[in-house]
Amino acid sequence: MTVNDVMSTDALNRWLPFRTQTGAEPGALPLYCLPHAGGAASAFRLWQRKLPGVAVQPVQPPGREARHKEPAYERMGALVSDLADVVLSDVELNAAGRRYALYGHSLGALVAFELVREIRRRGGPEPVHLFVSGCDAPQVTYEDGQPVRTMTRPQLVSFLRGLGGTPEWLLSDEGAMAMILPAIQADFTIKETYTYAQEPPLDLPITALPSTRDPRIAESKVIGWRDQTAAAFVLRPFDGGHFAVFEQAMLTHRILAEALRPWV
Repeated sequence: MTVNDVMSTDALNRWLPFRTQTGAEPGALPLYCLPHAGGAASAFRLWQRKLPGVAVQPVQPPGREARHKEPAYERMGALVSDLADVVLSDVELNAAGRRYALYGHSLGALVAFELVREIRRRGGPEPVHLFVSGCDAPQVTYEDGQPVRTMTRPQLVSFLRGLGGTPEWLLSDEGAMAMILPAIQADFTIKETYTYAQEPPLDLPITALPSTRDPRIAESKVIGWRDQTAAAFVLRPFDGGHFAVFEQAMLTHRILAEALRPWV
């Protein structure tokens, strides 16, 4: 798909299930939000209508929620290629002058970064800002014990319990876990098989939101995001665990609104 092509409405609505339900004012700046491994569009649903002048657009990858019957992606390249089609199509259709921003949490941060680079390679309009949370800089070495994609179900449940963010009732429901584990393992396969390739820094601001007690992320590695932009870099640490940006949503919204104010 070229930058002048536009996806069908049905296809866009699968990827952006709340795109017609945001309640945002006409011309609001789209903020495409990419979820963590195993996460879904609903993780960002409560962020809608919380940022003045911004239309929060949660992204729904296949393999979860309404798309649970579709196979989940297992490789970064295929995912960002299709996501670029989605974002470029939606940007062409919205009334914000082809401006938009990206937010990614955990795996979603890495996907958002590679998505910007894919759009840049295509010559498409790049976002005005990139927000990343719960994720080391892409160029740092990823070493985190046993690969999640090789874990047994009991091991994976134990891992998710330690990470936090997954309700205990869900971890204890074998039927529910059977539905969500394939997407989780597919998502971690994306992260664990990811290979960073050197390219010029992005020409847009990056804001990183690490958490002080995140069991998987080191703030010393998060600072490496500074090397991925030739524009401004801002570090806004949260006091909390891996999902602190959701648990302290009001603070997250203030940070996003402040950074996007020049564009709304």
